[in-house]
Amino acid sequence: MTRADGVPTSEARLAETPDSHGGYPRLGAARIDALSAYGARRRTEPGDVLFSEGDERYDFFVVLDGKVAIYQGYGTDDQELIAVHGRGRFLGELSLLTGQAPFFTAVVVEPGEVLVVPVARLRELVTHDAALGDLILRAYLIRRELLIGLGAGFRIVGSHFSPEARRLCEFAARNRLPHRWIDVEDDHAAEELLRSLGIGPEETPLVIWGRDVLRNPSAAELARRIGLKTSELPDDVVDLLVVGAGPSGLATAVYGASEGRDTVTIDAVATGGQAGTSSRIENYLGFPSGISGGELAERATLQAEKFGARIAVPNAAVALRREDGHYLVGLDDGDEIATRALVVATGVRYRRLAVPGLDPYEGVSVFYAATLAEARVCHDDPVVVVGGANSAGQATVFLSRYAAEVRLVTREDDLATSMSRYLADRIERIPNVEVVTNAEVRDVVGNGALRAVVVEDARTGEREELPGRALFVFIGAEPHTGWLGDGVALDDGGYVLTGYDIARAVTEGDEWDGVERQPLLLETSLPGVFAVGDVRHGSIKRVASAVGEGAMAVRLVHEHLQTVPHAEPVAAQT
Repeated sequence: MTRADGVPTSEARLAETPDSHGGYPRLGAARIDALSAYGARRRTEPGDVLFSEGDERYDFFVVLDGKVAIYQGYGTDDQELIAVHGRGRFLGELSLLTGQAPFFTAVVVEPGEVLVVPVARLRELVTHDAALGDLILRAYLIRRELLIGLGAGFRIVGSHFSPEARRLCEFAARNRLPHRWIDVEDDHAAEELLRSLGIGPEETPLVIWGRDVLRNPSAAELARRIGLKTSELPDDVVDLLVVGAGPSGLATAVYGASEGRDTVTIDAVATGGQAGTSSRIENYLGFPSGISGGELAERATLQAEKFGARIAVPNAAVALRREDGHYLVGLDDGDEIATRALVVATGVRYRRLAVPGLDPYEGVSVFYAATLAEARVCHDDPVVVVGGANSAGQATVFLSRYAAEVRLVTREDDLATSMSRYLADRIERIPNVEVVTNAEVRDVVGNGALRAVVVEDARTGEREELPGRALFVFIGAEPHTGWLGDGVALDDGGYVLTGYDIARAVTEGDEWDGVERQPLLLETSLPGVFAVGDVRHGSIKRVASAVGEGAMAVRLVHEHLQTVPHAEPVAAQT
């Protein structure tokens, strides 16, 4: 029931949401006094909308008195109450800090007073009060996870047979954007909705956010609508361009910007790289209880931007060339970025299973990441995980908390062959996990929705159907280096050769004319182009080493720039 102004009639009786997850801390008087010097107090009345879902930007609000309700789809037939905040609580979630649009609407339901702090002033305060900054960041990270788990945010409506729909779902999941997938093949109400709106199959998938409807948007269009692409691309030459925003690329951005270099980072899909798809990283120094890849990526992104690095996602690098002493990286939309030094941190991509009939299920029932977004799809269902290394192990542990049963399929006869011992031991103790060794996936069974996975025993040749409504694949990776062209030397597997691995003959080409030194430790066959992280030949495939290489690369960039003349800037071409 709602009043004529859209405010539910039961608002006055709404109880404050308990803080059972640690995402809704209450600020004390001292904190509020400190914040008051940076903001202004405002009286509120029931029905006041403090900010709305999809707004271009919003402020930081602290509830001083009264109550504020948080709604998904406020004012629509699908309106849903998410939380109610009372005295001492602050509003918002991670979108406030990242510059994205809010994924919900804040409505006053009990008269009182709020403190309004502009985001720029909030950033100024937390710079001087690290404890307050950590409190807000931790709460916002938890709230983002809660929103994803609830399926809040925008809706993606389409068919699981549509590659475009799968593309949008993957983009939303990789960027940790709260959303809900609605399959018209299973949801007849959604199909009727499309028909009533006169929307044909060629115009799907749709993205519905509040009253806005985007018809088959590109990832870039969706990013712009949400405010994800927070940095504009530079027109002039920059000191340092980082291609790839995984742990190594983000570390390069943090150290490059903090040391005064004009630093730009781009990524084709999302920040975090493959690490961003990990549900829990437990062997990263300084996090004894572990940290999710998504949270690590969010923290690193905010840290890089604090120092002035510009991060623009999505932007895919498609070509590299040299001109007038600078490097120009071509993007998929036709633009180019000019830079004095380049760090390649494009990482690797998980290999796809060579199994017949798999394509229709990609991105809908077959996944290459295990986060809350994927776990929501297979809640209380049986699932199958394929792989034998740490990524597969971490996914298995995480999914066991949501799926009815998990079967881990590996070609090895012992999990510890390719997996860390602590992880293999943990998996063996989980009651709803079954490990299927010496086996490979040969087929999938389903009709629109995945029903089972067919595996073959490598010793006997016998085949067996394993029940599975979702299949998670972690079977190794391939380097993302095709965009580099012929100028950068690669090994037989396509990984970038650097430093001592580059033969002297390679460095005797025209590109090295006038360079009176050997290639630096992480430098490629092109002077001033460096490679870090998983994309580099011989790298250690661990998050900690990737971060270390990213930091090290900045020191080597300094050394390179000191040994070459400062060429006149050239404008990037569009």
